[in-house]
Amino acid sequence: MDIKNEIEMLAERYATELKRVIASRVLDMEKDEQSHVLIYRVLGISVEEGRLIDVYQNKGRFVYKYAGSFLEEAAKLCFKRKFPESGSMRIPNTLGQRPRTFEIDCIVQSDALEIKWRDATTDGDHITKEHTRMRAVSDAGYKPVRVMFYYPNREQAIRIQQTLESLYRSVQGEYHYGDAAWKYVLNRTEINLLGILTDLANKRDARK
Repeated sequence: MDIKNEIEMLAERYATELKRVIASRVLDMEKDEQSHVLIYRVLGISVEEGRLIDVYQNKGRFVYKYAGSFLEEAAKLCFKRKFPESGSMRIPNTLGQRPRTFEIDCIVQSDALEIKWRDATTDGDHITKEHTRMRAVSDAGYKPVRVMFYYPNREQAIRIQQTLESLYRSVQGEYHYGDAAWKYVLNRTEINLLGILTDLANKRDARK
């Protein structure tokens, strides 16, 4: 099967499931106790606007989750097409007890890829965990490589990413984000993932 068709089928599956879980959650929310809107009203938010805020907050959580999972899986399909032996793997945590293992999104030859659609975290503990994971990857004999397609916008989140980039460099790893992430996939797999996704998005827009 052509890779574009394979990614389109993947997108359709994710879109269908996303629509299903959102509809189910919105239906469940209609039965929720709503006394908290009193505080919204105190702060100048109308009852209707407060209801929409709650609905879209829940929708947003699902959209972020499914967007990240879809893009990670689409990228892995590209690497699988070029490197049939590539795939996910769990490696032991050689530096502590928790977690006992780390999951590597995609092993490609001697590289251990961490694939992210975006990372807006501002939690300093995230740095510690990522540093431990990188060292465990190195101990397992792989080079840690971070591929993040969308860079965060907020200052604190950007600082976290800058620190992570320095940590990757410190263990002779690689850190690719934004345009460089899309180019990394293209250069290694000879598949224009960004172009495929742009075409699919335009095609879906045209149906509306």
